[in-house]
Parts: sequence; C-alpha cells; structure tokens
Amino acid sequence: MAPPDTTDWELRVSFLIHDVSRLRRSAFDRCLKPLNITRSQWWVLAYLSRAEGMTQSQLAEELDIGKVAIGGLIDRLERSGLVRRDPDPKDRRIKRIFLSQDSKKGLIRMMRDVTHQFNAHILAGINDKQLKVTATALDQMKHNLLMYLNGTGSDGQSADKAP
Repeated sequence: MAPPDTTDWELRVSFLIHDVSRLRRSAFDRCLKPLNITRSQWWVLAYLSRAEGMTQSQLAEELDIGKVAIGGLIDRLERSGLVRRDPDPKDRRIKRIFLSQDSKKGLIRMMRDVTHQFNAHILAGINDKQLKVTATALDQMKHNLLMYLNGTGSDGQSADKAP
C-alpha cells in the first residue's frame, strides 16, 4: 500500500512562487547589467514605453512604489538622458514624464530583445498548455489577492475576518 500523500500543496505553491520571483529578479538584474540600467529603471522605462506622459504620482501608483522613490528613479533616468520631464500644458506645477529620443530609438528595442531572450531561457521546457494553465492559476490568485486587499472575498462579499 502506498503511503498517503503528505505534500502540503498550498504551502509548496507559496514557496515556489516566492522562490521563482526572487530568483527571477536576481537573474534579470544580471541580464540587464550590459544595458547599464537597473530592474527598477527598466520597469519605469518599460511602463513609459506603453503609457508616456504620466505624472510622477500616476507612475508611482501604477508601479506601486513611493513618490520619493519614483522621484529618485526619474532623476537618475533624466540625468542619463533617458527620460524628460515636461510641464503639463494645463497646470505648470505638474510635470509629465516622457521617454527621450535616445530611449525610443535604441534602448527600448534592446530592452525588449533582452527580455524576450531572458523569458525564452527561463520558459525553456514548458509547453504552451502548461504556460496557459500556470497563467490562468496566477491570474486567479492575483484576482483573489486584489479582492482580499479591497476587503471583499472571492464571492464579492465583505471579508472582515482574517484568514
């Protein structure tokens, strides 16, 4: 008779998500080193490549980082000539963030190439069906976490009780 399955799958999945995320960040930092940008700078540039003209506050909110932290990142990117701050046409107190021409012409393309190569490397050996199942499960976990953080359960009801 086979021994009972003693694997705690909920705990194992939690540890795997954490480990994969941590290892991916470390490996991605190494991958970006030749481009002379940090992972944090990559996130800002990547986001701006899809949604230019945001305010610093909007960008901080979208990237879930503090306003002071995003200010420092933008300062460094601006000094490097990768972004520029332009006054808002309706409110001069507000600065909007845009990619520089240098970023648009070369760096963003190189970032995309490096990212595609990196993803191909870490997804090697995983077929499309497995990726779809994984993405579906992670999407559901993300949805459940957002519901939890918003104070509602997965059924849309109030979730006042801690798990």
